[in-house]
Amino acid sequence: METIHKIGRRKTAVARVYISKGKGNITVNNRAFDNYFTTPTLRYKVEQPLALTDNEKSFDIKVNVKGGGITGQAEAVRLAIARAMCELNEENRTVLKPEGLLTRDPRMVERKKFGQKKARKKFQFSKR
Repeated sequence: METIHKIGRRKTAVARVYISKGKGNITVNNRAFDNYFTTPTLRYKVEQPLALTDNEKSFDIKVNVKGGGITGQAEAVRLAIARAMCELNEENRTVLKPEGLLTRDPRMVERKKFGQKKARKKFQFSKR
């Protein structure tokens, strides 16, 4: 098996994932997985596709992620890993699809409009 390369996105975060046969090591931006994603919730999100397909200790994963915040980055990595699991074995799709792990979340920050304080908030109105 060669290295599988997949991309996942969420908000402004972009994750590039390289999966190869191994012992279950995950490195994110040349740092240890536990060191990069510090909270248990973020670690759970990243490992979710591996846990559902029973591949926690089967592959070494190298991740390059940039942009956005830590939560958006974790969800971008999750999407990329889920896509890679589908390429490895097409039967994984039936497990991951109902959980919503193969869906790209389209929600983005709305742009600020001119003449307004923020995207929707207006400047304070003064009648007199």
